[in-house]
Amino acid sequence: WDKVAGWLAALLVHNVTHVASTFPLAVVKPNWPEIYSGETITLTCGIEEGGGSEWEYEWRRPDYYTPPNPRGSMMTSSVTGDYSCKGRLKDGGSTTEWSDAFTVKISGVPQPVLTVSPSWTSPGDSVTLTCSVEPPSAGWRFFWYQAVPELSLNYTYELLAGSTTGTEQDSYILHGQTHTAGYVCRAGRGDPVFYTLYSDVKFVWSGGVNPAASLTVSPHRLQHFSTESLSLSCEGNSAEWRVMKADESGFMSSCSYWGQMTGSTCNTTRASSGVYWCESATQSSNAANITTHSGDVILVSSVHPVTEGHSVTLGCTLRTKELLDEVDFYKNDKLLPNGVGGELFISAVTKSDEGFYKCRGRNSPPGLETLTSAESWLSVEQAASSSVFLLLLVVGLVSGVLLIILLLLILCCYRNQSHTYYYTHSLINNVKPFSCSFKPQQVGTRLSSLPLNTAAGLYMFLIQSSVFTSCFGPTRSQRTNQSPATDHMINQGETQDGHYAALLHGQFYS
Repeated sequence: WDKVAGWLAALLVHNVTHVASTFPLAVVKPNWPEIYSGETITLTCGIEEGGGSEWEYEWRRPDYYTPPNPRGSMMTSSVTGDYSCKGRLKDGGSTTEWSDAFTVKISGVPQPVLTVSPSWTSPGDSVTLTCSVEPPSAGWRFFWYQAVPELSLNYTYELLAGSTTGTEQDSYILHGQTHTAGYVCRAGRGDPVFYTLYSDVKFVWSGGVNPAASLTVSPHRLQHFSTESLSLSCEGNSAEWRVMKADESGFMSSCSYWGQMTGSTCNTTRASSGVYWCESATQSSNAANITTHSGDVILVSSVHPVTEGHSVTLGCTLRTKELLDEVDFYKNDKLLPNGVGGELFISAVTKSDEGFYKCRGRNSPPGLETLTSAESWLSVEQAASSSVFLLLLVVGLVSGVLLIILLLLILCCYRNQSHTYYYTHSLINNVKPFSCSFKPQQVGTRLSSLPLNTAAGLYMFLIQSSVFTSCFGPTRSQRTNQSPATDHMINQGETQDGHYAALLHGQFYS
């Protein structure tokens, strides 16, 4: 018995040691590189060798401990810390070692960055929105919104088409952009979905005038001296407006922060650089990219895009409000040869005239040294009439081709018909009718429905065209009480007058 007891003791020690050396493994799902505040992850504890239903698990971190959980090996967490777990046999016999710690690092809710390209558009252009979350990781879906103005300086966000459940791609294409509008994005992942913050509003600018909402700048130019006053007026289908400005950093503010709003007009005593536009509760106006300068000369150019075929005049003005007479004009830093009398006149603008323009005085008046203006972009838009004409031309060509095809099909169908039409006539009431058959390829109307004069004319045409194939009268058995003079057969050798007279008392039938 001593030997047996020793053997059992050795076996028990061996089993206990084996159990104690079993190593648990902590796994996190989803395995994202960064966890954000408000997200929930699932930690799973498993036994590397032979873990089964006889095990239960417990978790710990420096300030947190869970009692053994007999219902499973999972827990959820959204708290920063080092997590580790160990297994325990349900009968209480043995436990494993603690697993290696898994570090959960919780970061603040991220805000994605939205970019738009291009930011300035011509009517009909396509615009690409791109939404990025840092650091990038898998699992995000992206949601796209248009920013709808609220006159309290805020915006409400309306989902764009196809964005209800988000897109896997981090980009979204807007087709046919026609007006100024703001957009935002956000991202989401997981189940339940964890959402990021909304991005800042980014605008797609359009300089084209929208009759429903338009901005007027006074003085009517894009460049202004930094000491000048500025007036911005809103017009369109709204009784209440606000004038907005986005500075070079993207910060947006309304007229109440840098000017005085009176009705639909904003006045400021000191102009500042930025993009200006009007907003109502439902829409945004055209935008104007105004720049201010502390130099001695500015370029005078149109606030709005110039329509193709129209004329435009660029000028150069001094701080003293005088126009310079001897001026060189530059487009994209290249000297233009056709500046005359201090002005650059383009009689019929084309798309090739788009570009950055500036002016430079040749001679410096006393006390004025800096006579080169800053650059401004001259925008050219397609003439609406040209677009309409092109559309009508295309529609006309397509319609013409379809009509020709339809007529060919009708002609083909009539050629394949095997109907025979007959003309019956009685010269006198007591004479049996005769009949003439003819080919119907060129005749598609039931002739009996035509007026008499029309039918007669058509009958003459048929005779002249030799479309009758045969004419025949009543059979001999049908000829009773008639002489040979009045009982005769009409054929193609008859005179035209005879045919016309016959038609006056006859009818066509099929």
